[in-house]
Amino acid sequence: MSITKKILKSKPVAKVTFKAEKAVVNGAKSASVVGEFNNWNPESNPMKALKTGGFSTTIELEKGQEYQFRYLLDGEQWINEPKADKEVPSQFVDASNSVVVC
Repeated sequence: MSITKKILKSKPVAKVTFKAEKAVVNGAKSASVVGEFNNWNPESNPMKALKTGGFSTTIELEKGQEYQFRYLLDGEQWINEPKADKEVPSQFVDASNSVVVC
């Protein structure tokens, strides 16, 4: 799992690449990154399947902001990003959300 950020000088955005490796997705057929930046809609940011067996997607996010997010595998399994900038409690008692700071 990883997050890569590329801050654009010409725009007030950062290109953020979210990547989930094969070992973590455990044979999932689909994945999406779901968070505050897309109103927690699993259809907004589907991740592209990689030849390595993982998934990846790049999203432009506004600089100077923090966004909570999680990965959704096969439309049913939620996982966090262990290399996120931080983690915060979610509205659900037994879960937390990853946070990316742009």
